[in-house]
This record gives sequence, C-alpha cells and structure tokens, in this order.
Amino acid sequence: MVHIMHGTHTAKQSLRGDRTQRLLAWYDIHRRDLPWRAKPGEAADPYRVWLSEIMLQQTTVQAVAAYYRKFITRWPTVKALAAAPLDDVLAAWAGLGYYARARNLHKAAKIVAEELGGRFPSTAEELRKLPGIGAYTSGAIAAIAFGASEAAMDANAERVIARLFAVEEALPGAKPKLLSLGKSLVPERRAGDFAQALMDLGSGPCSVKRPSCGSCPWADDCQAYKRGIVERLPLKAPKPARPLLRGAAFVARDSAGAVLLVKRPEKGLLGSMLQPPLGPWSENFPAAQDALGQAPFHAGWKKRAGIVRHGFTHFELEIEVYATEVAKRPRVEGTWTLDLENAALPTIMRKIVAHAYDDNGPLFRQAKSARKR
Repeated sequence: MVHIMHGTHTAKQSLRGDRTQRLLAWYDIHRRDLPWRAKPGEAADPYRVWLSEIMLQQTTVQAVAAYYRKFITRWPTVKALAAAPLDDVLAAWAGLGYYARARNLHKAAKIVAEELGGRFPSTAEELRKLPGIGAYTSGAIAAIAFGASEAAMDANAERVIARLFAVEEALPGAKPKLLSLGKSLVPERRAGDFAQALMDLGSGPCSVKRPSCGSCPWADDCQAYKRGIVERLPLKAPKPARPLLRGAAFVARDSAGAVLLVKRPEKGLLGSMLQPPLGPWSENFPAAQDALGQAPFHAGWKKRAGIVRHGFTHFELEIEVYATEVAKRPRVEGTWTLDLENAALPTIMRKIVAHAYDDNGPLFRQAKSARKR
C-alpha cells in the first residue's frame, strides 16, 4: 500500500516537472524583450526588478515602459533614487496613478540605501518588510532577482493557473488556492524564468479574451480547455457599485501663464501631489454662489462648460471647473507654476487644468514652448 502511494507521488512530481520544463522551453523561444528584464545569461539587477515590479502593480506593461526608462535614466541606482527629493519622484511618477506607490518607492529606497547598505533583501519574507511590497511583489522580486523558489502570482499568472486546474472559485477568494497551485509548479532552478514565463503566457496565448490555446505549451494539460470553459475562467466576484462624488475646482492663471497649485496632504488619496484649489466633494455639485465661496480668493471666476470625469478605485468623481486670469498674483497659499509639464500633477488634475483653458491643454504646450525659448 505504501509502495503504491509512493509511486503515485513520484508520478505527480514527474508530471509537474514535465509541465514546468515545457513552459520554460516555450519561454526560451517566446520571451518578451522588456526594458527591465535581464537578457538570457545575464544576472538580474535587484534594483531594476524592484522598480519595475512596483510600477507594474495594477498597471499595464505598455503604460509602464516609458516611465521605467525615465526613472532608470534619471536615477540609475537605488542610492540615487533615495537621494532624490520626494517632490521630484512624485513629478516623474505623475500620470502613472496609484500615487502611494511612488511615496512607498521613495521610502523603501531610503531604507535600502541608508540602512541596508544599498543591497536589497534576498528573501520574500524580508522584502515584505519594505514599504509598498506585498505578497505578490515580494515573491516576484525574490524569484526574478535572487532565484528563490517563490511563486509570483500576478493577474496573468492567476488566470493561467485558474485555467490549468479549472479552479471555479471566484477571485479574490480563490487567491490562496491559486498561490498554492502556482507554487507547486515552481522549479528549484530557474524560478525567476518560471515566474516571468507565467506572466508572458498570460499576456500572450492565455489572454483574457480569445486565448490562443493552440499555441499554449500547457494545452494538453489544461483542464479548462478540456472542459471548454477557458474564457469563463477565472471567475470574479461582482464588484460593488462605486459611489459618485461631485465638486468644484478653481484654476487661476497669471499674466505670465503660471497656474496656482497647492499640495495635497501627505497621507490619503493622491498624497503630496499637486492640484489646483478644490472645494469639498459630496453627492451634488455646489450651487454657483456656494462654489464661489469655496474659491481660494475673490476674482472674476467663470464656470467652464461641461465637466471633468475621472474614475478612482473606490469611487467616481465629477468636477465643475471655474477659471480666472489675474494681472497680479494674490497672496494665497500655494505656488504659481509655469512648468506644468514637469509638475507633480496626477492625471485628474491635468484634466482639470486643461479643461479650464480648452483644446486639450494649451497650458502644457505653452510650458514646453517657454522651455525651448
């Protein structure tokens, strides 16, 4: 009896090993050429791996590539990033979203540079002690940068594993099960390549819609494929409806073309980022008279036609925009900024400033022209 169980266990191990090797062989041929990814035979740079993984949290590869190149050119080492002012880091991050990532990036860089001698921890457990690094990111960095036998279960990897094993439990509840199944396939050698192979498989043949199962190295093993339910998996629990908030923004421009910006509180939504002055957000837009009472100073404020819409993770936002031009800057809190292109303005705030003066933001083009002169 014991002998039969041992044989079954050995057969399972062999099957898992075969699956893993087939995926790695596929990866060796089809791997993506990404700016942060080490070339075949090269050792991965932990700083580049960490930087890219933080940027890729809840963001696509296409959106991240340009930002990554800008960061790595400006701050080529973790010590260089740690020495940079936070405002510069936030400005370089502007437009990438989820701005707590940028603040945590800077905090973690300081810890690594100043307390750890510029060396990143090599285990997932120690990596999780750094700001902004959770279960997935720690596993990805440990595997890719240090070859640790850790599973890196991003959305792509979760989709692949859910289909391979036909997991019909809904996300996010299924995450622990998917992590366990994914970890069971991680090889002792080439763990980093395996992690990246899962990501590439999920971004390629095992895509969300219209997957190319005929090109998948795991098609013969895929339980979802055998049952004809590939596109149905992974299941996701219904998302709760997001509340709608409304408010007013006030965009003031002086005779030189500089715009009044104020800094948001360090903690909370869009922490430490810049914005034009805003009124409070509630279920309804403020009446015109009430809105003028929220303005940062008395002036000839004019409400622009239309509204600015923006979606956050947990709510939707609609903003009415009031604009004015002043010959002389009033004494108010904030900074008058001409170089809007390089200011730490998140996407929603850029939309608001652009809306104040029509045709997709002439202010930003004006800033570029001023620099050329």
